[in-house]
Amino acid sequence: MKTLLKIAVITMGFSSIVAQMVLLRELLIVFAGNELSIGIIIANWLILEAFGCFLSSKRVELSKNRVELFAAITIFFSLSLPVAIYLTRVLKVILGVSIGESLGFFTMFYSSFFILLPVSVAHGALFPFICKIYSLLSDEETSAGKVYAYETVGIIFGGIIWTYLLIPYFHSFQIVIGLAFINLLVILIILLYYRTVLLTKVIVAVSVLAIIGCGYLLFTDEADKIHTLSIKNQWRAHRVAHYQNSLYGNICIIEREGQYIFFVDGILNLITPIPDIAYVEEFVHLPLLIHPEPKKVLVISGGAGGVIDAILKHPSIQEVEYTELDPLIIKLIRKFSTPLTKKELDDKRVKVEHIDGHLFMKATKNKYDLIFIGLSNPSDLQINRFFTKEFFTLAKKRLNESGIVVIGLTGSLSYINDELRNLNACIFNTLKSVFPYVRVFPGDDINLFVSSLSEDIFLIDTQEIIERLKQRKLSVEILLPWYIEKKLHQGWQNWLSTFFENTTQRINTDFAPIGLFYSISYWNTLFAPYLVGIFKLLERVTFWHFFILFLIFSITFLLLKGKKRDLFGSGIPLCIATTGFAGMLFDISVIFVFQLIYGYVFSWIGLIVTFFMAGATAGALTMTYCLKRIKHSIKFFLKTDLSVILFSALLPLIFVVLYSYSEKVEFFSILKVSFLIISFVGGFLTGLQFPLATKIELESKKNLSKSAGLLYSLDLLGGWFGGIVGSVILLPILGVIGSFKVVVLLKLWSFLILIINSRLLRKADVIL
Repeated sequence: MKTLLKIAVITMGFSSIVAQMVLLRELLIVFAGNELSIGIIIANWLILEAFGCFLSSKRVELSKNRVELFAAITIFFSLSLPVAIYLTRVLKVILGVSIGESLGFFTMFYSSFFILLPVSVAHGALFPFICKIYSLLSDEETSAGKVYAYETVGIIFGGIIWTYLLIPYFHSFQIVIGLAFINLLVILIILLYYRTVLLTKVIVAVSVLAIIGCGYLLFTDEADKIHTLSIKNQWRAHRVAHYQNSLYGNICIIEREGQYIFFVDGILNLITPIPDIAYVEEFVHLPLLIHPEPKKVLVISGGAGGVIDAILKHPSIQEVEYTELDPLIIKLIRKFSTPLTKKELDDKRVKVEHIDGHLFMKATKNKYDLIFIGLSNPSDLQINRFFTKEFFTLAKKRLNESGIVVIGLTGSLSYINDELRNLNACIFNTLKSVFPYVRVFPGDDINLFVSSLSEDIFLIDTQEIIERLKQRKLSVEILLPWYIEKKLHQGWQNWLSTFFENTTQRINTDFAPIGLFYSISYWNTLFAPYLVGIFKLLERVTFWHFFILFLIFSITFLLLKGKKRDLFGSGIPLCIATTGFAGMLFDISVIFVFQLIYGYVFSWIGLIVTFFMAGATAGALTMTYCLKRIKHSIKFFLKTDLSVILFSALLPLIFVVLYSYSEKVEFFSILKVSFLIISFVGGFLTGLQFPLATKIELESKKNLSKSAGLLYSLDLLGGWFGGIVGSVILLPILGVIGSFKVVVLLKLWSFLILIINSRLLRKADVIL
């Protein structure tokens, strides 16, 4: 029976990571691939697990049918997974949000919360039950730590299977139905030991029926039909020609009257064969006309479907190199080709590179007359990498004399708010920090930024541009001489100076992506205007606000401590909560930095989380087997807390070193292993404290389920705060270094409270 329970715990862990990853992937698609939503989703998963754990920890001590209840909750968890996937697919339909529309942070929060609710609460409720059941066959003092460790073994196994088997070969419904099948089978075997109880017989019957149903769906094409139906309902009123996940995200192609509309994570990316003429001509021809004789051009993303065709119209062009952020897009453009895209990609002057543009810029030694960045707005971490000081510095090295870098940002000549002005000002400041000359052409749809090392972009006048238009015999529909005169009128340049008045002076960098925050803030004004005040407040947040806040908390604690000696209890639960906060920051910061270097965390997130939990397993097992040898538990716990503080202080420096080596192409692939090691170490330090904290609390409370449930809940609660605060405030506003300054402050605060609790320290014979 003990072996069977170990299998059940491992299956529970396996189910946890796979369910979490498949729901995370589906929600990311709906949330337009915004990686900051990862923290929100994981945080909601954790808090709901904590709630489920808290509820069941009270029930488990009183219940006589623990195994039956454990089985019933597992069945509910298993069957709720396919429902959650389906609801995620049709979420925008439920919310009344149109295809291509982004969702605000608040909408991401509550929608993911309710979708995850049944799955996460059910899974969290399993932990206290399995702890109590396992303790009946093992040492009660160490059973919680062992269950924690065995569960994480399942998580490790699940993360590896997810990354290398499930993602490449199975769709979401096949995965969750298969997961339900495995869970139900394990539960059925356990229940066969309790055939004399009437409740057991009922649950056995339900399990058998559910297994038959899942088997039927898996081993026929019914799971595929559900998958197809969900996509049809997700994209209702549209004909889906292709639907596929890649390393970078999800691509859906809609066919409408001969046109192919490409959506990446639900956001419009490309329309063929009829491009947006106004955008293409303004974005392409104006910068090319500013350059006296463009020969070699680099296009990073967004080239097919009109941009490359417009570039090739200039007679001096000799070579166009085209890289796509997601190489699968190029493959699908070729698969669903049109006369325009075929003409572009088959032209002998066009060289297509199936590589991420950021990596290409690091690897290539070529130099260009113009570099077009065909990505609009730093709306997520993946795209923000192309709007930072570091990337512009890289682009600067790849320019010929008089070379020009071209980008476009959302603009408006009528509806202008502070968020839009700050977004444009931030990127303008960033460009100015790298290039001596930056010229902006305001527009109703886009503001066109041209940057160069040469003053020529300012010296050229309107008539000279019009003359070049005639000399090159360009066939245009929008960029006619009168339009150029209007576009370059001095009045617009004067207007632009007022546009940038009283705006932000901050610079967008890889490690402090404030441009991403401004982009999200702007989109929230459109889709969640009620949050405008909150975003304005968040924009002003600095590290010193947190410093003053923690200083106030510390002084208040010292003043109240004299009146109420048991304030914060032993201090151990608070330390566990702050370690949960720190652990979540460890996890999401690794995801954050991995994305800014490599750009495809979408496929690696399972491994990153898995290695974090592998570290937690190692930490929990190490501490569990050392418990009986530890004489002064509190003193040893203080050492583990100091280790977390030290790691929090060193981690940003480690990231900076890794980032500097990522510029050297020969180390680019090797460095990926470093992120897994960091995740492992962060998990190890996080998992190290749980068994020891359980032992310390048991010394005073003598209640395993209550102690384990409380600490487990606080661990998850701290992680929830870490996910929300880290994703929405710390990382986008304070950046990586500022975020970990806050983590160090928080941990020092809880560490201080634990030390000051003299009653507990005296009990443990710790000498200060």
